[in-house]
Amino acid sequence: MQAVKYARASSVEEAINLLREGGDTARPLAGGTDVIVQARERTRDISLFVDIKHIPELIGIEHSADGLTIGAATPCYQIYGDEQIQSDYPILVDSCSLIGGTAIQGRASLGGNLCNSSPAADGIPSLIVLEAQVEIAGPNGRRTVAVEDFCTAPGRNVLAAGEFVTKLSFPKPAGGSGARFLRFIPRNEMDIAVTNAATQLRLNGDGSVAWARVSIGAVAPTPLLVADAAAALVGQPLSEQTIAAAADASRAAANPITDMRGSIRQRVHLAGVLTERTIRQAAERAA
Repeated sequence: MQAVKYARASSVEEAINLLREGGDTARPLAGGTDVIVQARERTRDISLFVDIKHIPELIGIEHSADGLTIGAATPCYQIYGDEQIQSDYPILVDSCSLIGGTAIQGRASLGGNLCNSSPAADGIPSLIVLEAQVEIAGPNGRRTVAVEDFCTAPGRNVLAAGEFVTKLSFPKPAGGSGARFLRFIPRNEMDIAVTNAATQLRLNGDGSVAWARVSIGAVAPTPLLVADAAAALVGQPLSEQTIAAAADASRAAANPITDMRGSIRQRVHLAGVLTERTIRQAAERAA
């Protein structure tokens, strides 16, 4: 493990100052389930951890008439244990209950999962289809970024020096909406996804699709919003043909690599399979 200094911030402003003083090798510490491993294995040069877990603004869940706000450092178990999230945003339960194991979920957060920016992250596709926005705080003030624009490359994102994510905001799902996240892993649990996918859609009274978003992960340098998959569904009846067309669009969008977990061919195939399944199960939830 590297020799790493530790500082605890009690406010967003204090965290910004500590990160700025620490320079390029200072990192925010929320759950730490990724960044501590990176420091131990020396895959990232880190000289200072700035603990943001004790900043009240970054912990908690707030429901309103307009939607949902989750503090970036809120642990996963609080998210999937929230009854209103279970009712209104069950796709967040899908994702948060799969990030690591039970012990990890006591520390890990959606904000940390996003900032780690893994192409195979189990939280990001769900955030994308829910139209999540993240608030970023830094030396130049605060700004908001859509989740689909946040990741820029494996392990890379739009955060500049001294910046960190403070909260995630979600619009309230419209009536007739449903969403689902699924992944494929070689083992039963606690593995990195070979491929994952998420879908949110809204059905009209006649069963046709009024609106949709589809996202796939672990098949490109960043998790993808697949606009062509949604376009294959919107305005059409939810049929075998339209679902197959959306799956084809996901396969076409996939640009994976072969590694120890899966081949290019397998990942492209799974992108279609998981897109089909998430569409069907999102429609079930919508109904």
